[in-house]
Amino acid sequence: MISFENDYIQGAHPEILRRLAESNMEPLSGYGSDPYCERAREKIRRACGCENAEVYFLVGGTQTNAVVIDAMTKGYEGVVAADSGHIAIHEAGAVEFTGHKVLTVPGDNGKINGNELRQYLQGFYQDENHEHMVFPGMVYISHPTEFGTLYTKEELKQISEVCREYEIPLYLDGARLGYGLMSSGTDVSLSDVAEFCDAFYIGGTKVGALCGEAVVFPGKAPKHFLTSVKQHGALLAKGRLLGIQFDTLFTDELYFRISRHAIEMAEKLKEVLRDKRLPFAWESPTNQQFVIMDDRKMEQLREKVVFSFWEKADQNHTVVRFATSWGTKEEEIEELRNLL
Repeated sequence: MISFENDYIQGAHPEILRRLAESNMEPLSGYGSDPYCERAREKIRRACGCENAEVYFLVGGTQTNAVVIDAMTKGYEGVVAADSGHIAIHEAGAVEFTGHKVLTVPGDNGKINGNELRQYLQGFYQDENHEHMVFPGMVYISHPTEFGTLYTKEELKQISEVCREYEIPLYLDGARLGYGLMSSGTDVSLSDVAEFCDAFYIGGTKVGALCGEAVVFPGKAPKHFLTSVKQHGALLAKGRLLGIQFDTLFTDELYFRISRHAIEMAEKLKEVLRDKRLPFAWESPTNQQFVIMDDRKMEQLREKVVFSFWEKADQNHTVVRFATSWGTKEEEIEELRNLL
């Protein structure tokens, strides 16, 4: 079997495993206070072009979203997301479990439109009953989106301006941020993300790490944020495990190099899918590719290839996802070509 199921099917980049093994017997302080975590923070600050940023390491994406949203919103506030947003669909109500409603707005291939966001917020405050409603206390976006699509720099700027006009934070889910930043044709850099967002995270789990995400607050983090992380069960006592991984990822641009590899493999994958006349459900410039397959052919392919169900296209066709990653090999794509 070959697998294009997701971008975390492999364990970790070999360099990370080497560094973990080399440092294994070092006695280090816990909870992110060790030298590796501090060195990783400094490297991330430089990469973001934000020398005063506060950086924290959490164990996974769902925990990160739940902790950050809970820490940055008041008890009577919810978080605005696209109706296809990850926190609205694929996180089992983790945000609602913290007591904050996910307020959805229509998305365009996964993206929130700045003008429509402004209309939504205007409509909320124009409602004479808004004191009896869940207040929009934050805006959540992901880059790439659930559809593998990307925001442009101008789109990020517009959303940021709306958020600052209404004095609510903009939070960016960066589970696959490396793949977005390395996509051909994007005009968004890591420093742009730091400029326009009040909080974001750099995903490690899906971009070469065993586990872990790096949360970045370009300004000040919420008060006692580390305590909030621990309350939510997202703080590792052996914080070294995350610090060493991110220190490695941000040494010699490893994070960006392996992300670029995933994009190169995705481009080759797209060529194969086009050659085999599989229609794309929508265009994605990142590592996730979505095509429409005849159900009978889909079941035949499943005997040899692992991929993801996405949604039904009609009674006899299904939208499926093929994902490349930092660990995808060109030989696997050629094998897929032959099987198709």
